[in-house]
Amino acid sequence: MKKIIHKSMSLFMASVVLMATMSFTMDMHFCGDTFVDYSFSQSADTCGMELSSTTTNCENNMLSQKSCCNDTQLIKQGNDDLKISFSQLSHEQQLFVATFTYSYLNLLDGTTSQETPFFDYAPPFIEQDVQILHQTFLI
Repeated sequence: MKKIIHKSMSLFMASVVLMATMSFTMDMHFCGDTFVDYSFSQSADTCGMELSSTTTNCENNMLSQKSCCNDTQLIKQGNDDLKISFSQLSHEQQLFVATFTYSYLNLLDGTTSQETPFFDYAPPFIEQDVQILHQTFLI
C-alpha cells in the first residue's frame, strides 16, 4: 500500500512539474460576439465573412466596411527556472522546511518495541457485570 501511494504521489508531482513548464498557444476566431473555432496547433478556421470583398461605392471609393470578425491568441508561457536555491529562503522559511522534513520523516517511523505499556496495571474493579444485568450477549 505504501509503494502504491508513493508511486501515485511521484506521478502526480511529475505531472504538476510538466504542466508548470509547458507552454502553449491557442488561436480563437470570433465572428461578432459568437465563438466560431479554436485550435492548438494551427490558425483557427474562419467563418468566411472576411473573405467576402469589401463593397465600395462609386461616389466614395475610400470608404470600406470593417470586418466584424476578430482573431485572438491566448499564449501561456512556461516557467523555465525551477531550481530555487535554499540560501534564497528566509530564516523562517528554512526553519519551516527543516521542521516539516523532520516531522514527516519521524511520522513514517514504525514502533519497534513489542512491549505492552499497560501490562503492570490491574484492570478496574467491576461492581456489576452490565452484560449479565441486561442479558445482552454477542452470538
